[in-house]
This record gives sequence, C-alpha cells and structure tokens, in this order.
Amino acid sequence: MHKSQRNYAWKVLTAAIALVIGWAGVSSQAFHAYAQSENAVIEGVVQDSNGAPLPGANVVATAEDDASRTAGVATDTEGAFQLSVSSGTYTVEVSIVGYESATQTVTVNDGATESLTFALNETAVSLNEILVQRTSLTGGLRNLDGIPGSAQYISPEELDTHSYTDVHRVLGSVPGVYTVEEDGYGLRANIGMRGTGAERSSKITVMEDGVLAAPAPYSAPAAYYFPTIGRAHAVEVRKGSSQIKSGPYTTGGAFNMLSTPIPDDFSGQVNAIAGSDEERRLHAYAGDSFEHFGYVVETFQSGADGFKDITGFQNADAGLDYSTGFDKQDYLAKARVNTGTDARIPQSLTFTATRTTETSNETYLGLTQADFETSPFQRYAGSQNDQMNTEHSRLQAQHVIQPAEGLDITTTLYRTDFHRNWYKLDSVDGVGISSLLSNPNENSEALARVQGRETGGSLLVKNNNREYYTQGIQTAIGYDVTSGSTNHSLEIGGRYHEDEIDRFQWEDEYRMADRGVMELISEGIPGTESNRLADATAWAGYAEYTLERGPFTVTPGVRVEDFELTRTAWDTDTEAGRNRTASPTGTEQNTGTVWIPGLGIDYRINSGWSAFAGVHRGFAVPGTNPETDPENSVNYEVGTRYDARGLRTEVVGFFNDYTNLLGRDLAAIGGDPSGETFNGGEARVFGLEFTGAYNLGLPLNTSFSIPLEAVYTYTNSEFSNTFDSDFGPWGEVEEGFKLPYLPEHKLALNAGVEDVYGFDLRLTGRFTDEVRTVAGSGDPASSNRIDSHFVMDLSAEYALSNHARIFGSVRNLADNEYAVARRPAGLRPGMPRTFLIGVKTSF
Repeated sequence: MHKSQRNYAWKVLTAAIALVIGWAGVSSQAFHAYAQSENAVIEGVVQDSNGAPLPGANVVATAEDDASRTAGVATDTEGAFQLSVSSGTYTVEVSIVGYESATQTVTVNDGATESLTFALNETAVSLNEILVQRTSLTGGLRNLDGIPGSAQYISPEELDTHSYTDVHRVLGSVPGVYTVEEDGYGLRANIGMRGTGAERSSKITVMEDGVLAAPAPYSAPAAYYFPTIGRAHAVEVRKGSSQIKSGPYTTGGAFNMLSTPIPDDFSGQVNAIAGSDEERRLHAYAGDSFEHFGYVVETFQSGADGFKDITGFQNADAGLDYSTGFDKQDYLAKARVNTGTDARIPQSLTFTATRTTETSNETYLGLTQADFETSPFQRYAGSQNDQMNTEHSRLQAQHVIQPAEGLDITTTLYRTDFHRNWYKLDSVDGVGISSLLSNPNENSEALARVQGRETGGSLLVKNNNREYYTQGIQTAIGYDVTSGSTNHSLEIGGRYHEDEIDRFQWEDEYRMADRGVMELISEGIPGTESNRLADATAWAGYAEYTLERGPFTVTPGVRVEDFELTRTAWDTDTEAGRNRTASPTGTEQNTGTVWIPGLGIDYRINSGWSAFAGVHRGFAVPGTNPETDPENSVNYEVGTRYDARGLRTEVVGFFNDYTNLLGRDLAAIGGDPSGETFNGGEARVFGLEFTGAYNLGLPLNTSFSIPLEAVYTYTNSEFSNTFDSDFGPWGEVEEGFKLPYLPEHKLALNAGVEDVYGFDLRLTGRFTDEVRTVAGSGDPASSNRIDSHFVMDLSAEYALSNHARIFGSVRNLADNEYAVARRPAGLRPGMPRTFLIGVKTSF
C-alpha cells in the first residue's frame, strides 16, 4: 500500500483558517449576508449600438448596501444573462473588450424578476486587444463561436476550480486530446491530439503567450521542459485547419499557455496550499498600471515528498534520504512602457523574463507486472540515485504598434536557455532497464539486483546531460476593414528561428551492496557516452484571410516552413574528441521547404447555432537523417456548435489521412535514446468529439448554479501498409494494425454547485479506455495493454469574504489503484488518493 495520509494538511488547515479569519475580519454579519435567501432575478440582454447581441460580456451586480454581496455571469451567444440575487437595490455593470462599460441601478423584490437592456458603444481597439488577437489561439472565451474549427479556451475561473498543477488533469476535459501520465505530478508532459502520439508532446506545437516553448522545437522537440501550468492565467487548445498559423506541428493541434497579464489597477493574489505526502504550493503575484508604465511580478513554488516508497533497503541504516518527490521554483516578471491614450500612433513595449528550476527524484524505472499487482507504489532500490535537475530561463521583448486605423504590427524577440541532467539507471549487468522489465524471467539475476535482493553486478547510471537554446524573432501584421456588410481581416506573419541541443553525457558504474544500497565503483568521464550537437535554422511564414459576410465566415490560409537540420558527432573515446578539438566523426543534414494550406468555413444558422468544416495539410518536422521525410497528411473536420439558453454543445468529426506518419525513437518510450525520427508510412486516424454543458439551475429556478458537463472522444486508428520497424511500440507492422497508446473511448464528466451560501463544489470524473502499448490487431495480451480506469476528483471552496477563500480538494476520490503506462520501462501507477487544503487571497 502507498504512504498513509499525513496529518500535515490538517495542521495547515487550522493555521490557515485562523490566519485568514484574522486577516479578513470576518464577522457574523458577513456570514449572514451569504445566508440570505436568493429568490429574486435580474435578467436582461446586452447589445451593441446597432442592436446586435454581444456574447461573452461580463455582467456583475453589486448590492448598494453591502459591497460583499455580488453576483456575476457572462452573456450567452444571444447576449442574454440571468442573475439570481436576494432582494435589494443593485448596481449592474456590463463590460466587454472593445466597448464602453455601462451601469444601471435596479431594485428587485422577493420573488420578482427585473429585466434590463444595455446598449454599448464601441471603443477604439486597444493595444491589449491587439496583443490578445495576435498572440492567442482563440482571442478569448467570447470569440470561440466564430472560429471555423475546433477550439477550447480554459478560463482563469475554470483553472481555479481544482487548482491543478498537472497539465494532464487540466486537459482531461478537452476533447480530442490524449495524455499519458508518467510521474503523477505532471512534471513530464505527454500530450497528443487527434492521434498524433503523446511521446513527450513532441508532435504538437507547444507555446507560451504565442511563442514556441519546447527547449528545441525543431532539432529536439521532446518537451523535457513544459510551461508551469500552476501559474497559467488561461490555456488554449486549437485543432483543425484554423491552427496552421501556429506551426511547425500542424497535424493534431496547438497548445498555448497564457501567462498572467499586467493588470489595469493595483491587484494581486496569494495562494498557499498543502496536503498529502508533504505537498506544498505557493502562488503569488502583484501588478499595476500607470499612464505610461505597467508591471507584474509572480512566483509559483511547488514540491512534494512523493507518493512512492523505495523498497529493498534500510535507509535509516544507510543514513540517506531517498525521497521520491520534487521541488520546483518558477518566477516571472513583466514590465511595459506605452504611449498615452491620446497618442496619434499607439504603441507599447513589454519585457518578460522567467526562470524555472526543478529538482525531482524521478526515474525511468517502473515495475514488473507481478510487483505492480502486489504493491504499485513501490520503487526498486536500483532507482535510489535517480534525479532530474533542470534550469530554464526565458527573455522576451514584444512591441505592438498601431500605425493606422485597422492596421497593427506585433513583433516579438525571444531567447530561451535550458539545461537538464537526468541522472538515472540505464542498465543492469548489460541489460537495458526496458528489456529487463519486459522480460523479467530471462533476467532474474539482474532483476534481483535492481530490487536490492542480491549484491554485486554492474549498474550503469547515466548522466543525461543536455543543454538547449532557442532564439528568434517573429512578427504578425493584422489589417481589418469593413465594407458595407462585409468584414475583411488579413493576418500575415513570419518567424526566423534557431535552436540547438548539445548532448554531452557519461555513465557512472555502481554495484549493489549490502542493505540494498548502491555503491559507486567508478565515475564516468564526461562526453564518453554521447557527444554530439543537433541544431536547426528555420524560416516560417503564414497568411490567413477571414471574410465575414452575412451568416458565412470563410478563412483560407497558407503556411510555409523552410528548415535546415544538422547533427554533428565527435569521438567519445579520445580526449580530443570529447573536447571537440578533433574533426567530427559524423555529420548529417536534412533540409526542406513545405507549403501547408488550409481552409475553414463557418455558417451561422441562427444566433446560437452554427456549423463549420475545414481541410488542411498536416506537417511535422523530420529528423536530421536526410532519408527521413517530413510527416505529411491531409486532415478533415466537420462540426456544429450550439450556445443558447444555458446549453452549450459542440460535435466534431475528424479524419487524418497520413501518407507518411513519423515515428521518433526516445528512451522516454522505452526505445533508443538517439531521438531519431523515421518514416512510418501510411495511416488513418478518425474519430468524433463531443462537448455538452448545461446549467441545471436555470430550469430548476434555483438560487445557485448547477453546472453539468460531458466531454467524449471516440478515436479509431490503423496503419494502411505493412513494414518492419525497430521502434518498440510499433515493431513489425501489418496493414490494419492499431496505433499504440490511443484509447478508443475517453469520457470526462463534470458536475457542481456554485454560490450556495458562499460554497462552491465541483466533482470531476475521467474515464480512459483500455489502450494497447504496442501496435497490433484484436485484443492485446495483458502484457501489451493498460487497462481502462475511471478517476474522480473533488474540490470545494468557501468564501470568507470577497478577498479570501478556503480551498480543499481530493484527487482520486475513490483511491483507485491503476496503471497509466508501461513506459519508459515497466508499469507506472497513477496518483493515489491525496488531499489538499489551503487559502486563496486576493487584493
């Protein structure tokens, strides 16, 4: 069994409640305000000056006699809103980007309904709006309905509900997205979209604020760094033809994390959370804006002791601390200078700096089937020294200018540096750990040593020491004009990009000593295991035109990728080779230019119902081997969405037709650590995505919201040709074989209640169907599959005041024991039941 839940969280709870109550000055009168009966309704509609509805407008009602009594909602696609309040007089304020705010005062009695109409005047487009439009994938929640393709926006409110720090859990309710957990905390992200494969998120475009975030997205896209989701302001996912401007990876989709923006007024937050296994988090930020200057500073600190126990030794006798946890520190700072509101040519310049460090006692070493069934939360003694150390920094300068009405230019200069050394067990007695755990009976002596049951042997622990950098400049030019009833929007962008990965690795040799403690025999010489560089130079450009006329929105676009990928290797056996003063032992280069067209069409049937369709070319960057071709596919989607009267649905069918599916050999999936890509031939992936959400509180006429949501994805995949592969998850492929690690069915269910006398409650359940771990047909053998599982998370909040809340959550509510993967080596468990509790404050 896993570790018992510590009472640490409950100590924190007691201290936190005392601290916040004292700080917030909560009184019985304030509690009474929450407990008042909410049996009155304020409803209405928000329109522009021409009478057209404005969806996504923020509506907030504040009681005149008590500013702590507030209610808020966003208008639906018909511009309508409805608020449940207690009787009294309220000031109702309506705001939306691009329009002047408006307020009205209304008095509502018990059991009565008061109706309001707001007509908002349009304002000049601000630089902040331009920045959102050019750096985000969706333009925010209110723009989703106009996108001719599948797109999701996870708002700050949604992120706050469960306060997840694991990106796999954050994306669990996004259709068409597949994730493979690894460590339970989301330290290493494995994300795929629409059948691309999830290996280290290497087949999707990963961005932060519209800028590529992977350490080396062209030369080594495996994301051993991923943006810190715990400090995300919002998250965007875009799939289909509408995401081709966000390359280079266009087959499945794009992920964009939006960081905390500079606030308009002085504000901030401090969240402190703690829980099981000594888990702890601190998230704090503060910022302000003045006439010509703005700033925000932020930190996110997290850590835990881990939910696994290393077995097979007596660590007390050894005098060592074999933690399986992690510590992570993330810092962000933004500063902006800008012209005044009356400037003839508005412009701003924003500087961003981030720094992230991580020390995690994580391993590639999993468990055999027998050991997993006996004790899934154990770790073998052979992983006692495994540890990942990383340092990541990002510098960015972003300039926005509006030289003429309808014309804007956004230019971003960026540089990232990333160093990581994952010190981890690689082989035992000459047998790689993936082979060892796949064939434990054939390697019984090596297995006994890695378990700490037998002394001696040779355990090689590799310093996977690598340095990365990424740098470039990108520009987006937007032009918008309206001619009669027709709107024209043109966006043209370009990017020059360089990245590099430097592998300089070595191995230390250990033996298994008494008490299951590993004893160092010899230290390796740096550069003797791997000594090579891979670098990339890439030019990319795109043009996307949007025509809006009547009910039609047509968006044709084209992207071009021009790349030069080079790999240079030096001798690992000589000092001159390791110093790289000798001539390289090998060089290879792959170049190419690829055009990526796309077309999306949206037809608005009425104010709440639309249909869309799209087709685009899928592309993924090949490796440095000149015999490897770029990934190539033609991708289709057709769908419909409805958003009115509290009901929101979206149904999308997709079909990806590959003429060349790329595979990538990674140690992270039990393969060769070379990272080589190779041609996989033809394949087909098709499926269905469904999202449905409804506020059950509306027909029940409750004084609180009852949000319900169901998200379902069906996926079918198969290879269309026969070929042999040295890639473990594929092997010898025959036509009709299913692709590995793609569940046929995925389902997420969300239900909750909001604003019940200050309480919010949310229950989330996620079902993942059985997956095969190697390509094949028919029912997979037990050794080649991960069984289906259903996991529930529960979270709750209580508002002590407008600026202080108590938060609590339970992850894996039913304490299910389940496997998430058989890679990198052996079976790995999902997180057991864990508790979190803490305080969220704002100012």
